[in-house]
Amino acid sequence: MEVVKKDIRALSKVQLREFFISRGEQAFRGNQVYEWLWQKSAHSFEGMTNLTKATRAMLEQHFVINHIKVDAMQRSSDGTIKNAVKLHDGLIVESVLIPTETRTTACVSSQVGCSLDCKFCATARLKRMRNLNPDEIYDQVVAIDRQSRLYFDRPLSNIVFMGMGEPLMNYPNVLKAIDKITSEEGLGMSPKRITVSTSGVPKMIKKMADEEVKFNLAVSLHSAIDAVRTQIMPFNATFPLKDLREALIHWYQKTRKKITYEYVVWQGINDRKEDIEALVKFCRFAPAKVNLIEYNPIDDGQFQQAPEEVIQNYVRALEANGIVVTIRRSRGKDIDAACGQLANKA
Repeated sequence: MEVVKKDIRALSKVQLREFFISRGEQAFRGNQVYEWLWQKSAHSFEGMTNLTKATRAMLEQHFVINHIKVDAMQRSSDGTIKNAVKLHDGLIVESVLIPTETRTTACVSSQVGCSLDCKFCATARLKRMRNLNPDEIYDQVVAIDRQSRLYFDRPLSNIVFMGMGEPLMNYPNVLKAIDKITSEEGLGMSPKRITVSTSGVPKMIKKMADEEVKFNLAVSLHSAIDAVRTQIMPFNATFPLKDLREALIHWYQKTRKKITYEYVVWQGINDRKEDIEALVKFCRFAPAKVNLIEYNPIDDGQFQQAPEEVIQNYVRALEANGIVVTIRRSRGKDIDAACGQLANKA
């Protein structure tokens, strides 16, 4: 029977040191391997050139490195890059590099498929097959950083967890990945440059606040009226706006960090005066800003972008109440890399 080797990246630095000690080697070899894995993103033991050949062979005998592979890459006319990322078990997720003149953002996935059931999102049509491991999330960031340096001559500047999956339904692995990304022993990125976007899981938002995380929070809101939100995001029946509001108040009290609301305006769904008034009211309990997002169709015609006039009605109402609002025009639509489109052609 074939022995399944353990992925070495599941081991902590302490465990790596202990492994070497148990083999009669010096503990500092564990530090060297840890550095190769996380700072240098090594894909093989063969490349760990400051280890002896015998040590590398021993590692090969006991462990694997289940790194991701960018299986296919598409470039949009606006510079956006979409990656089809193949995992070690053959499953595919997608990640996106979004460039602007001043920065490069990585949009990464946290699950294969999604746990939730938002009606307007292509990813939600895939069943959730599994959570991503911390190293698989980390690898997406490394791959996009390399693409940013290659195609735009600058390092990655920002990360958003807005790809496939609900990050808070894979909470432990997402936090472990962020820990590696922000650690000086990893990529050393500032947590202020990372945003975790959730559809709104109140219990987990409170948990994040209690753990005093340093990254930013965005909430896919899309309606501040329960009946409307449940129509487009059925899980809202389980996690109603009252519970979400309570969790977000707790978040702000603990972190003092402003909340970003992601909000798409659809024709005939949330384009009325009462929808606008409800959003304004929802933004008042804690400092917030609103990103009005251009909608990206997913082929069935059920959801249609509201006219520009309605978008401007939202903008005027929010600004009149002192709420910061931006209109986010979609990037990468021609390659199905825009918000809500990931896995649209899967």
